Amino acid sequence: MAAAPAAAGSGAGRGRRAAATVAAWGGWGGRPRPGNILLQLRQGQLTGRGLVRAVQFTETFLTERDKQSKWSGIPQLLLKLYATSHLHSDFVECQNILKEISPLLSMEAMAFVTEERKLTQETTYPNTYIFDLFGGVDLLVEILMRPTISIRGQKLKISDEMSKDCLSILYNTCVCTEGVTKRLAEKNDFVIFLFTLMTSKKTFLQTATLIEDILGVKKEMIRLDEVPNLSSLVSNFDQQQLANFCRILAVTISEMDTGNDDKHTLLAKNAQQKKSLSLGPSAAEINQAALLSIPGFVERLCKLATRKVSESTGTASFLQELEEWYTWLDNALVLDALMRVANEESEHNQGASEENGLPHTSTRTQLPQSMKIMHEIMYKLEVLYVLCVLLMGRQRNQVHRMIAEFKLIPGLNNLFDKLIWRKHSASALVLHGHNQNCDCSPDITLKIQFLRLLQSFSDHHENKYLLLNNQELNELSAISLKANIPEVEAVLNTDSVPVYFRSLVCDGKRGLLTRLLQVMKKEPAESSFRFWQARAVESFLRGTTSYADQMFLLKRGLLEHILYCIVDSECKSRDVLQSYFDLLGELMKFNVDAFKRFNKYINTDAKFQVFLKQINSSLVDSNMLVRCVTLSLDRFENQVDMKVAEVLSECRLLAYISQVPTQMSFLFRLINIIHVQTLTQENVSCLNTSLVILMLARRKERLPLYLRLLQRMEHSKKYPGFLLNNFHNLLRFWQQHYLHKDKDSTCLENSSCISFSYWKETVSILLNPDRQSPSALVSYIEEPYMDIDRDFTEE
Repeated sequence: MAAAPAAAGSGAGRGRRAAATVAAWGGWGGRPRPGNILLQLRQGQLTGRGLVRAVQFTETFLTERDKQSKWSGIPQLLLKLYATSHLHSDFVECQNILKEISPLLSMEAMAFVTEERKLTQETTYPNTYIFDLFGGVDLLVEILMRPTISIRGQKLKISDEMSKDCLSILYNTCVCTEGVTKRLAEKNDFVIFLFTLMTSKKTFLQTATLIEDILGVKKEMIRLDEVPNLSSLVSNFDQQQLANFCRILAVTISEMDTGNDDKHTLLAKNAQQKKSLSLGPSAAEINQAALLSIPGFVERLCKLATRKVSESTGTASFLQELEEWYTWLDNALVLDALMRVANEESEHNQGASEENGLPHTSTRTQLPQSMKIMHEIMYKLEVLYVLCVLLMGRQRNQVHRMIAEFKLIPGLNNLFDKLIWRKHSASALVLHGHNQNCDCSPDITLKIQFLRLLQSFSDHHENKYLLLNNQELNELSAISLKANIPEVEAVLNTDSVPVYFRSLVCDGKRGLLTRLLQVMKKEPAESSFRFWQARAVESFLRGTTSYADQMFLLKRGLLEHILYCIVDSECKSRDVLQSYFDLLGELMKFNVDAFKRFNKYINTDAKFQVFLKQINSSLVDSNMLVRCVTLSLDRFENQVDMKVAEVLSECRLLAYISQVPTQMSFLFRLINIIHVQTLTQENVSCLNTSLVILMLARRKERLPLYLRLLQRMEHSKKYPGFLLNNFHNLLRFWQQHYLHKDKDSTCLENSSCISFSYWKETVSILLNPDRQSPSALVSYIEEPYMDIDRDFTEE
């Protein structure tokens, strides 16, 4: 920091500042206009010299201007603050000045938060704006960072109370004044320093709130391994602090600029992945690894996520209290502040009562029960988010093992009815400024985060069986024995490993998967939860097809529920329809019993036509079901079994898919609705479904026939070459995309029961440049319309 200025009252100091002021504004004739002052200050602020310019004014000059501009005395207070905050100050006077400034800004911030902005609209220069303009933000940053400066080998210290005041003022300024948060985010050393202030309970909440806001706008992600003594810092957090720290972690462990992952093109994502490989692990990956290296970190998160909440009030009073309190409490940190004050008051009252020999009433217990529950809900959704991200990271197997060991799943099962999916009326709480259907409501967000966690936990991992209880595991074994198929290794109860596994499953009458199915079937038709519920259940079925898993769900009426939603309720939501079609495909794939149940439910031509209408309305949404039915048809046709033969002869859906015109119609539309430049993780399945149809045709030596029919369909549409050129480009991209992705290729193999080598061979045959080959695409593209060498790379 620059040398301290002369005392505000000294004549020499006042004269030097007055001279500097005149020099800066030559030509004003001693009567500078407020607008010009603010312009000069803003220019100084943008060049990083705002504080230097601000301290050039005399207190007399500022007082005079304050009368005209109504600056609430803030510039004068900042001048005093600057003069009393030098390195050798004892900071007593400095803290008194901060106490004067703080209420001037906090009232304005409260108006912003509660949307009562009349005050800020009527004031020409709001207090927070003036505070920032006159260098207040830069000054507080310097004051806060004094402990990083050493004088004669000794670190300077400022009190927690003073740090708390500085942090509150900075946060209020960030809330009300545009651009302040971004400027603070650019000060990387300051952002890292803020983490050190979290060691004190007195400053934790203010620090966490400010860090969360700063990281939300920071262009580059911070690296947690740069935080001094990170492991010690996190290990010393109590459970309340750790839960709030998860709000910060949510920003530091999630990949930046991903947006909606399904909507980003695969070209862009592949280019980014190539760039990332050359740069090494991303900041998010480094941060995840740093957290997982902290002893006991995941275990504490699991305990937080499964901690029970005592409920002593009924649902009606819960809702009434919640709506009253939550008109202004829209942040878990605000809740924390109130809870902490209540706890401190309770401890104080208890001490006073013991001294006087009088009974005491805990203020903590006087807080509305609804607030205590909401406090816990907001904790849990942050914790579940962090666990979910870690489950999808590079250390997935390590996290899976720890989550299982620390019994997260049975703990969530015990909370399911009372907290996660507890009953609520139509007047359920929403956050201030949001509507009732908004996904930002804490209750709704908790449910969605819970379902996302289940989806990540179950996807392609044998630990998915932890979602069942022991009785349900025995049921799976019984299904396998009856069907004379091998039992799933994870559910066997014969040696030491499965015995240990069974000690980690859900307890009680129902496992978590069964509970989810029950609420899924009761969900209203228009509910946004249907999408997430279907995704969570589908993830249980994904991977290598398991007959026992399918039958477990079929016996609980899942297929009939899905068909009701698709056909009888005539669902309109594309997202929900897609999730239901995907789930239906996984549920029916290769399963004769499922097709019998389908035919029993879709028992009229009218119902079947409604079903087909839903399929054909958007192949992007339904193509996974088309793929599963096509694969099932191929397997059934190669089986010699009376039960299978009966289904083949009776099932409307199998009869429909078996027709070559139907397959060609699907194939033509699947290829036509996608292009290399528009491929995403969501619609690339259309390309793979078209490949499945052609692979099965190749098995039957009918690939040339299908290609010839595609050529005829092109000509009938008056677009010769358009479709096959597009398909050629798509297959070239397919080779680039899948031949370097082990996980994606394994998923293709497991879901189709077709070896990946056969996938690769089929694509190579189709891309054969020999125009004499009857199975090469180029053989069916006439020379004038050939356009197969287009460069589709995206930098």
